[in-house]
Parts: sequence; structure tokens; C-alpha cells
Amino acid sequence: MMIRSEMDYREALERLREDADFGRQQRMAFVKAGLTAEEVERAMQPTLSFHAQLEDEVRWYERVRRRDFGTIDRLNDIGRLLVALRIANGVTQRDLAARLGVSEAQVSRDERNEYHNVTVERAQRILDALRESVTVGVAEPSLTREREVVGIR
Repeated sequence: MMIRSEMDYREALERLREDADFGRQQRMAFVKAGLTAEEVERAMQPTLSFHAQLEDEVRWYERVRRRDFGTIDRLNDIGRLLVALRIANGVTQRDLAARLGVSEAQVSRDERNEYHNVTVERAQRILDALRESVTVGVAEPSLTREREVVGIR
């Protein structure tokens, strides 16, 4: 799940509280059922994993609202950055759709897919609509990466 609005954020916070309560109840039920500590931990893994993913999404949304984007190392991550910029600017999907001259459903669909396969031109239109710009730099390749490229192990 990607949190894309304040409503999603509030729902995620509520779900975190509910999941924490559920996790405590589930753990107690496993202990009551006589499972060993190791069995309890193994049985709890799916619940804990989902909870951790949701916590990561909440932290991401909170960082984005503060305009703490970090850097992206791969151009494939530009879609998530476009979503982050919209959120950071307090622009709704409806507002962005109006600025782009597309439907709100189109923006929602694009964001749900994190703008997978977005063209450079389209990404620039979105950046322009948000009155944002990005700077692209080239980093020195790491020695490990150079070795992989030339086939050295």
C-alpha cells in the first residue's frame, strides 16, 4: 500500500493501532495454546511483517510531507518521487489532474502504479504542473559495479 493522501495517512495510523492490538491478542492466544516461544515468533511473522511494512509507509509519508526526499539512485524511482512531490506540495490528485488536463482517475491509476514506464516528457509535464524541478547527476561507478560490467568476480 502506498499512502497518497491525508485520508490514507489517517487510516494507516488507525490500522497500525488496530494491528498492534490484534498482534498482542494473537500472541497471547498462541501462548495460551501452548506454543513454544520459537513457535509463537514463527506464527507471528506474517502479522509483524505486515505491521512493519505499514510503519515504513507511514514514515515515508511523514518524511515526504517535510520535503525529506533523499536521493534516488535509479531513474526507475522517478515515479515514486513524482508522487512524493505532489504530496509535499499539498496538491490533491484532483488538483494535479486539473493542471494536467486529465481525469482524477488517470492520476490515481498512475500513482497506484508509481508512474511505471512514464516517459521523460510526461514526467516533465508533471514536474511543471507541480512547479518543481529535479537535478540529475552522474555518480562514479563503484569498483564492485565496474567488475560486474567487465565480468570480473
